Amino acid sequence: MKMRTLTPLIGLAMASGLTLAAPSDKPTKSGKASRGEPAKPEQTAPAPQAEAAKPASPQDAETRKMVQEMERLSLENKLQAERTAKATAKLRDEVARLKAERELMTEQLAIESVRRQQANKDEIAKLEAEKEKILRDSELLKARSEKLATELKSAQTEAMLKVTRLQSEMALIETTEKHGQFAKAKPIYLQNPLKDDGTLVISDRRIPLNGPISSKTADFITTRIDYWNNKDRKLPIFIVIDDCPGGSVMAGYQILKAMESSDAPVHVVVKSFAASMAACITTLAKESYAYPNAVILHHQISSQIMGARLNLTQQREFFEESTRWWQRLATPIATKMGLTTEELIKRMYEHSTSGDWSEFGEQAKDLKWVNHIISGVEESSFTKDPDAKASAPTAVPAPATPTRSAAMVEEVDEEGRPFMWLPRLNPKDVYFLYNPDGYYRVR
Repeated sequence: MKMRTLTPLIGLAMASGLTLAAPSDKPTKSGKASRGEPAKPEQTAPAPQAEAAKPASPQDAETRKMVQEMERLSLENKLQAERTAKATAKLRDEVARLKAERELMTEQLAIESVRRQQANKDEIAKLEAEKEKILRDSELLKARSEKLATELKSAQTEAMLKVTRLQSEMALIETTEKHGQFAKAKPIYLQNPLKDDGTLVISDRRIPLNGPISSKTADFITTRIDYWNNKDRKLPIFIVIDDCPGGSVMAGYQILKAMESSDAPVHVVVKSFAASMAACITTLAKESYAYPNAVILHHQISSQIMGARLNLTQQREFFEESTRWWQRLATPIATKMGLTTEELIKRMYEHSTSGDWSEFGEQAKDLKWVNHIISGVEESSFTKDPDAKASAPTAVPAPATPTRSAAMVEEVDEEGRPFMWLPRLNPKDVYFLYNPDGYYRVR
């Protein structure tokens, strides 16, 4: 705004014939520059008296006033310019300082970068040296490992050879021992197993029947009758009784029906004692054998219910149930003997007040309780040492497995008498058992 104001004033002064004094940079008489200081107005020559005498016109006064204003503004402009120059100089100095600092920092960063690069190079060189060392050590370890592996394989191979040799020797010893546990003879299979000299030849198609007859006994025997039938339906199957006091009527009847329905003939052999249900099985077999001194015992069904409370009606029903079973068992026995059931019962009590009719093998043969009396038995199936350790079970049933109640354990009562608990029967079943001393008991 000030500069725009000065321009018309300067033009006006020039039109009036006035001269504006410009600020001078020349040194003053005292040797100092006038820059920055207000310039003194130049002394003009005094106007002629004529002119001085003239009265000043209002226009001249205005002009002078304007000139003075112009001079004042000029001085202010100079002053402002000086101030601006001074401020600019400071800024230039600050810029120069900042540039110098920037250059210094750039140099410092460059030096730091060089140092880092050098440190990185040194670190890389160190790592490369360490890497080479590790590679050398690794190669060395690998070589040692391969050497040890080779030595280990060699030792293992040598050990395996020794183990194989020892195993072969052990296998040979075990095989020799096992071979020694078996007889060289093989089971003999004869459709007519009774020799002329009275010796009975029993093959491995044998089923033992010992101890009280229970449902488990029936399952054991009938399963093997089925097995041997499936293997051969012509060769005889042998049920061998060493000592059997009888047992469950239902279980015994199950055995009888399996014997009747078997295609292969079932031969019953009594070596020692067969009573009650076992005597029925022996007598009703199509083929039966007994040693001369083997004992076979027949009697009526006599049942006992331990711990049961029966009223008269229940007792009568129980009696009738037992009677029906007796008729089913006694009738075929009496028929084979050529007697009626009543005659059979009468004969029983003629021989004993208890009705227990027992005979040795020879008399049993005369009574048709057994078909043949044998002088000896040739057990051709026993080809393995009985004292040898039992081998793993096979699919073929072991013919020599005993049936004497695996679950039954002998106990001693409060009076010191030994006894065994009989398995629980079906409510419709009864025990047909020879048990005069009460050794077998019912819970």
